[in-house]
Amino acid sequence: MNERTSRWVRRFHPVEDARVRLVCLPHAGGSATAYFPFSRAALAAGLPADVVAVQYPGRQDRRGERCFDDLAAMADALADDLGPWFDRPVALFGHSMGATLGYEVARRLEARGAEPIGLFASACRAPSAQRIEYVHQRDDDGLIAALKELSGTDTTVLGDDELLRMVLPAVRGDYTAVETYRHDGGAELRCPIHVLVGDTDPVTDLAEAGAWRAHTTGTCDVAVFGGGHFYLNSQLDGVVGTVATTLARWQRATPIRRPGRGG
Repeated sequence: MNERTSRWVRRFHPVEDARVRLVCLPHAGGSATAYFPFSRAALAAGLPADVVAVQYPGRQDRRGERCFDDLAAMADALADDLGPWFDRPVALFGHSMGATLGYEVARRLEARGAEPIGLFASACRAPSAQRIEYVHQRDDDGLIAALKELSGTDTTVLGDDELLRMVLPAVRGDYTAVETYRHDGGAELRCPIHVLVGDTDPVTDLAEAGAWRAHTTGTCDVAVFGGGHFYLNSQLDGVVGTVATTLARWQRATPIRRPGRGG
């Protein structure tokens, strides 16, 4: 697969002979480069997966494109783009907003006859456990304060007010998408879900993380790590190890199906 043919997918450390592909979806306000450290750590650990990251519109090399403010529409567009990446078994890894988006993408792929081998849902409340929040309606200063509180955006950006204000339209679009999302109660996933959460996450408590069990007819496991909403930054080796073990189990247990573009 040539990543230059994809509007959405970026590869930092290609592993051409990998047995499985791991598609990583960033948090609200994030970009594909948020997964550069994860991709590098996975390569160093010998993770037998081709790790790729999703680039949302409205940032970095897609800055000239209009960002999405509707999560369902974003899921539609991303699912359409992922078809060629199913030349091998595919799993999805989403952090925060990326987990909800990954869930909706997986639902669409399964409806088309595709079978992701599993979904990693990181630092995210279950779709049925969403809270009513209005961060997206704050003024620019309020939105910046929310970003700094979670410390998820690159620290270089947080320290540069001019740069930070340049990315605010994409941040606001992401927050609008996730805060206006409502689970529609349709068909749940057939693939397994592995939930990862920090034990001091101010956004997702353990009960809300455990509620993912209602969203698959497959297995659902929960792994708790030390840390807050972005525990991933300090627990990278442990996360890579968990992903490696889980991917191996999923690949052995799940049949491979390839997606179409309709249906």
